[in-house]
Amino acid sequence: MADTKIPPGPATGEADRAAGSRSPVIGRPSRGRATSGSGRMAALLVSPTLLVLTIVVLYPTVMALQESLHGTKGLDPKTGFISDTEPFVGLKNYADIFGAAGDRFWNAFWNTTFFTVVTVGLETVIGVAMALIMHKAFSGRALVRAGILIPWAVPTAISGLLWRWIFNSNGVANALIGHQILWTTEGFHAKVAVIIAEVWKTAPFIGLLVLAGLQVIGKEVYEAARIDGASAPRQFWHITLPLVKPALLVAMLFRCMDALRMFDLPYILVGARKNSVETLSMLAQSEASNVRFGPASAYAVLLFLYVFLVALAFVRLLGADLVGDSDTAKPRRKHRRTPFSRRSEVTA
Repeated sequence: MADTKIPPGPATGEADRAAGSRSPVIGRPSRGRATSGSGRMAALLVSPTLLVLTIVVLYPTVMALQESLHGTKGLDPKTGFISDTEPFVGLKNYADIFGAAGDRFWNAFWNTTFFTVVTVGLETVIGVAMALIMHKAFSGRALVRAGILIPWAVPTAISGLLWRWIFNSNGVANALIGHQILWTTEGFHAKVAVIIAEVWKTAPFIGLLVLAGLQVIGKEVYEAARIDGASAPRQFWHITLPLVKPALLVAMLFRCMDALRMFDLPYILVGARKNSVETLSMLAQSEASNVRFGPASAYAVLLFLYVFLVALAFVRLLGADLVGDSDTAKPRRKHRRTPFSRRSEVTA
């Protein structure tokens, strides 16, 4: 009986091709090589931003730090000659700030801190209220949104001149309250004038960011809460506020950094060298206008450190909410909805 050989058919060829497709392909780039390529592309795309930050932020900061270690031109007490260059004095400018010029520095420091805490607190409350109003659906909503956002679009210098006219001795503010108050002079009323003008101008900024956070909340979340019997205050406390918290914290962080550098509004509204409203930025500008660039740079460096420490503490304490981690956001939403869903489960 003869042996018969079966020639390889199409099925055998397909199996060989399938086996070949499962085998590693020679010349295919590895994952590590692709990652390094994407890393180089990311560095290339980020490099213009880093270059701009280096020119605008890093270089002026280093130059200010270097300038703060030098004194002013003039008579050299050691030699008795007039010096054309700024002598190197080391940390003497910082020692003078906390020593001989300590009273003025601490007054400006506490004014800056007071304005930051009060204005940011009021702007947060008013901004959230503005966002809730702008988020509601009613006729004329576009006009209301435009009216709320107009103060934020007005330049600060124009806003200072406007409020200076309002707080004039014969201005609108005194006409409304029926008393003669000199708002733009020394005293606590000068602080009140600066706070009112600052809150009027920058509260819409927080309202705009909170409005963006409100618009990403689904309507079904509120419908489920209403079905579970949640009242409007409980919906705001357990749904609205937790879900807009990341946007609100970012807005507060930017406003804190901006308020710590407050200069133009109190300078235009009240004036320079007023102990009631003088801030650290105004103090640095006052020294620079008197051609004392070394002490002015020292004040600027201290202000930079103050702003940096506040921002760092803000991010460290509330970093998870600022980053907006998606892994932690889902359990939080589920946890926030349990007080309303628990009632429906008990009823069932």
